[in-house]
Amino acid sequence: MTLVAWQTEFETGVRSVDFEHQEMVALLNRLHGELCRDPDSDSLEGFLGEVFANISAHFALEEKIMRDIAYDDYQPHKDNHEQLLDGIRDIMDHHYGGDYVGAPQLLADLLKDWFEEHFRGYDARLGHLTE
Repeated sequence: MTLVAWQTEFETGVRSVDFEHQEMVALLNRLHGELCRDPDSDSLEGFLGEVFANISAHFALEEKIMRDIAYDDYQPHKDNHEQLLDGIRDIMDHHYGGDYVGAPQLLADLLKDWFEEHFRGYDARLGHLTE
């Protein structure tokens, strides 16, 4: 089941950012599938850590680009990144604590509006400023 479908409207025009966005969407869809299939799997702990690390690294790239171009909306954009990371940390905490019930819905709720808001708002603007 696809949780977030990639849309061309998500593209920023910054090749490295767009590539990583597509990878991030695929990774989160895979995570959602794993949570739905077997939320108490031992292998899910490592996968949650991998997802968190990959998304953190992507956000570090975006934030470097923003600093390099003196992006005027840096802090709200960075705060929005932290919002997603905090939500993923919450899912990790639930899982590590043995609370597997509802993990797929937690992820779905977290991502439901975040991608559209973030990609179409923050990242689209970033893409226009780097042209």
